[in-house]
Order: sequence, then C-alpha cells, then structure tokens
Amino acid sequence: MSLTIDSDFDGGNIRCLAAPAPDAIRLEIVPDAGGEFYQWFYFRVAGAAGEDCVLRIENAGGAAYTDGWKDYRACASEDGEDWLRVATEYDGTVLTIRHRPAGDAVRFAYFAPYPMAQHDRLIARAARSPLVTARRLGETLDGAPLDLLEIGGAQARTCWIIGRQHPGETMAEWWMEGFLERLLDPSDALAQVLLGKARFFVVPNMNPDGSRRGHLRTNAAGVNLNRAWAAPSMAKSPEVFLVGAEMARTGVDFCLDVHGDEALPYNFIAGPEGIPSYSKALARKLARFQAALVAANPDFQTEYGYPPTPPGKADLRICANYVAETFGCLAMTLEMPFKDAANAPDPRYGWSPARSHRLGRSCLEALAAVIDEQR
Repeated sequence: MSLTIDSDFDGGNIRCLAAPAPDAIRLEIVPDAGGEFYQWFYFRVAGAAGEDCVLRIENAGGAAYTDGWKDYRACASEDGEDWLRVATEYDGTVLTIRHRPAGDAVRFAYFAPYPMAQHDRLIARAARSPLVTARRLGETLDGAPLDLLEIGGAQARTCWIIGRQHPGETMAEWWMEGFLERLLDPSDALAQVLLGKARFFVVPNMNPDGSRRGHLRTNAAGVNLNRAWAAPSMAKSPEVFLVGAEMARTGVDFCLDVHGDEALPYNFIAGPEGIPSYSKALARKLARFQAALVAANPDFQTEYGYPPTPPGKADLRICANYVAETFGCLAMTLEMPFKDAANAPDPRYGWSPARSHRLGRSCLEALAAVIDEQR
C-alpha cells in the first residue's frame, strides 16, 4: 500500500509538502480564514503499518500560540475513538511527531476531534428528553444550523451554557456531552434540583463553520467570535448576533462559556473582574463557584490561570465580560488544556475527552453552589 496523507474530511487540516517515506513526511498547517490564526491540525496517514513515522510540521513556529507546543504531545488514533498521546518535540521552528502505527491507517490531531456528525448525534440524543426543546436559532455563513437546546420549565432563573466559539477547542464539546448527560439524567438528584430552579439554554457548538473547515479560532468570515460580542453582525458574525439576540429575549442570570487554552496545562476559570460594574457580591459568587468545582473535581484548580483584569479594563468584546456587564450576572470562561493537567497528569492520554466529559458533569455541583444567588 502506497503512503498517503490527507485531511479532506470534516475538521481536517494539513497540507502535505512531501512524503517520500514514512520517516520523512513534511507538513504544514493551513491557516484559518482571515489568515491570522493557525494551530489546529487533523489528518490521516495511510500505508505506514509497522513503520517508524516521523512527521515534521514545518510552520509550527508561526502558529498562533507557540507556547502551546512546549511539553505538548500530539494525539493519535487508529479507530477514531481511542486517542493516545504520542512522542512529540518542538525545536522552536518545527513540531516533530514520532509514532509507529500498527495498522495501515492512523489519524493525528491537535486534540481529539469532535466532528459535526457527532454534534448532530449529541443534539438528537438530548432532544429525546421530554425536558428539551431543540431549536435552530438561524444559519451560519456556510448555511449550517446554529443549534440551541432549551431545557426545563418556566423557572425564575435563566442559565446560558455555550461552547466552541473557537472551533479547534474540541474539548469544549466533549465537556458538553458530560454536562448534558448529567443534567438530563432523571435519576440524578442534583440535576433535578437545578432544573427545578432554572431554565437552561445550551449552545454546544457556537462555530459549526469553523469546525467543519478545520479552523483553530475563526468562523467562515475569519472572525474570532469571542471578540465580536460588543458589535456582532449577520454579515460577519451571525453566530454571536443570533445568540446575543436570544439572550436579550430571555435574560441571563448565569453564563458559562467553555473553551480550551493552548499554553497553560491547567483547568481554570477566567472571571469578569475587570468589568465596570464588578462588585464584592459578584466576586463572592465567583469564588464560591470555583471552590465548589475544586471540591467536586481534582482536575480543576485555582492556583494557575489568567491574571485578573484590572478594574474597568475588561475587554467587553469577550463573551463573559459582555454578558456579565450587560445582564449584571455571574459570567465566566472555563478553560481546559490541550496538553495535560499538570496538577493531575495522565501519561497515556493527557487531558482527554473522558476527563473533559467528567469536568462537564462536575460543573453541576459548582452551579448548585451559586444558583440561589443568581437573581
């Protein structure tokens, strides 16, 4: 079988420069629309069973977050389900991946992919619950539906949960699986308490166009959606425009925006400390949420993360800041690592879909700690 490298599938991204032999594969990552960002890769190598593959991503030194390559190990899978970490090194310019596949087809990715077919199955599973109304808020620039799950009854509080504004941060949708699975479990007592107090609006994937195209951060127009909240438009950022309009209709008492961070090997929260209206009461809610999540899941921690934004200096183009300021509520960004959680490392899988899933489940405990104070 001849050696081939391709990425012509949902979420795929790579350009093969040369592949004369398995140990001499030269590659480069294709930039997002707009040309500003690249780091996400996802591709397939066929015809190298039992061979020592050496794959050199030659433009890694120009990636959006080169600190993300430090201590990073790429993900590899031969069945598309079990994603192992494999030997990876970065010399300041080139990212080199080394792996010997057992079979004739192996996939490599920056993180375990979450293709749109899997997203569709997630929406369909959730929609089977009598608690769920699945709606399409509108269409993206590529004509994809923007899916919203509305969960619960007409309770006083309104909780918004969104993920994958940055499409390459696939751990966010793995997190959504865990969160939704537990929230919709009729035998879970905590979920039932929360559903008795709040109505949930969940957007598992804010950026389906970027997800299909294999982007790291932008939509089809090259817009970083998490910098579009102050002035979104249907022409360039319909995803934010549509969700923001629905938020204005429903109101927001709590918002969690789920992401991944390339450089920091930790799970952490970025709060709205720098917004003009930040208060001691909001600071107490933020601290209570984080403390409850630390208690619920040892993968989460509060020692490492982004430094708090100085008072009045928050970027209101960012979702959590915009929502917290506009609606006077607790709004946060949850960050997960692309690498491994340095406080609880897993040599075989690193930070993984399974751990993202568990963190999603654990966030119900953290929400329970603050839900009574959201109105």
